[in-house]
Amino acid sequence: MSLIAELAQQYIDGRWQPGTGSWDIVDLDPYSGEKLASFTVATAEEVDLAYRAAERAQPAWAATSPYERRLVFERALQVVEAREPEILQVMTAELGGTLMKSGFELSLVKDMLREAGALALRAEGRILPSPVPGKENRLYRLPVGVVGVISPFNAPVFLSLKAVAPALALGNAVVLKPHQDAPVAGGTLIAKVFEEAGLPAGLLNVVLTDIAEIGDAFIEHPVPKVIAFTGSDTVGRHVAAVAAGHLKRTVLELGGNSALVVLDDADLDYAVDAAVASRFVHQGQICMAANRILVDRAVFAEFSEKFTAKVASLSVGDPGDPGTDLGPLINSAQAEAITAEVERAIAGGARALLHGATVGTLVRPTVLTDVPADDPILRREVFGPVALLVPFDGEDEAVRIANDTPFGLSGAVHTADVERGVRFAQRIDTGMIHVNDGTIADEPIVPFGGEKNSGVGRLGGDSSVDAFTTVKWISIQHGRSRFPF
Repeated sequence: MSLIAELAQQYIDGRWQPGTGSWDIVDLDPYSGEKLASFTVATAEEVDLAYRAAERAQPAWAATSPYERRLVFERALQVVEAREPEILQVMTAELGGTLMKSGFELSLVKDMLREAGALALRAEGRILPSPVPGKENRLYRLPVGVVGVISPFNAPVFLSLKAVAPALALGNAVVLKPHQDAPVAGGTLIAKVFEEAGLPAGLLNVVLTDIAEIGDAFIEHPVPKVIAFTGSDTVGRHVAAVAAGHLKRTVLELGGNSALVVLDDADLDYAVDAAVASRFVHQGQICMAANRILVDRAVFAEFSEKFTAKVASLSVGDPGDPGTDLGPLINSAQAEAITAEVERAIAGGARALLHGATVGTLVRPTVLTDVPADDPILRREVFGPVALLVPFDGEDEAVRIANDTPFGLSGAVHTADVERGVRFAQRIDTGMIHVNDGTIADEPIVPFGGEKNSGVGRLGGDSSVDAFTTVKWISIQHGRSRFPF
């Protein structure tokens, strides 16, 4: 039995068990179309069982020394390192990611486990002065209790762990619902790692299910105090609205429409390399991907020629082949949607410098320019291998175009003058932007998150502490207070 087939089960209260829903989700290899596994979906009742198990297990975990909690993450890292070939195989088969992409994601996973171990020791309290004589104010940093995590399909091991690991490290319990296109990589694989690392039963539960079966039960359930969601802005709005109706906190990491900007003094060969990687890693299925590549008109012709030539050289095919640059999109519906979007943009006046064909889930890269300024493709996330080259005249116009989107997740600017790049970056309405680098970057201790429709809140380092803990004020009167009655 393959590891994927072995892990195609629910994981509730430390037990592997089948779901009891009325239908199955089939887990497919997006490249070959081969059935990897199938699983019966969890019902709302099983979601309740998972949350109740987390609720029972959490108090003892919160009372455990953070030094002991840290040991679990050290062991989890050892499990990942020992089973790396199997994990990479799961990621490539289930997600269609190339070996390069899978390796990069796994490196982020290892960093996140290391950071989570350190984070266990960072829930620090404070003592504040009081204007009242004899009073001492203590602020205690405590776990919120139980966290519900909903993760996406594009980098599911890392993006699940990005919330799961800090939440656990800080003394919480977690119920995780991975995307149905990544049920193992984004869910039960993580449960298996922590099970082997000795995490006590009930602290991490994974339910494989879909809104068609459970509705909003995962969000509405009374146990979780925080819902962490990574995915599209459309679904994120729904999650936020439902959670707000139940007075739950949310951490929302949503879509992007990032701009990589090439100023007139940039190193063009380097900028081309950065732009190609920023747009086409994992076939463009990355929220931080550079949807739009803005280039000063003074260097636009040279840049676009070099960029298009490099994109045309990318190999498309089997993600298990080390020589493959671009693998399949996650499913045929996504491939069809991207293809239709390209055809619509061309019909609307965009010019194709490179027009890639679609065969099944393999979508060859497309490079468009002369996109009409009012075309909606310029303002929304394109989750596939399509690059938009946009010329501009001067920095002010570049800023205007870069900000002309409802999203604000990531970005990059290339220039020979670093401080010019910093000044430019400060004018862009985005949560993250990088000078002389790509748009795709994540580090475990920096605050990751976006502005506008790209999300609410941040994760990483101290931001994760804020996300998954609460502050409790306990005052002590060492003398005697005066009361009005």
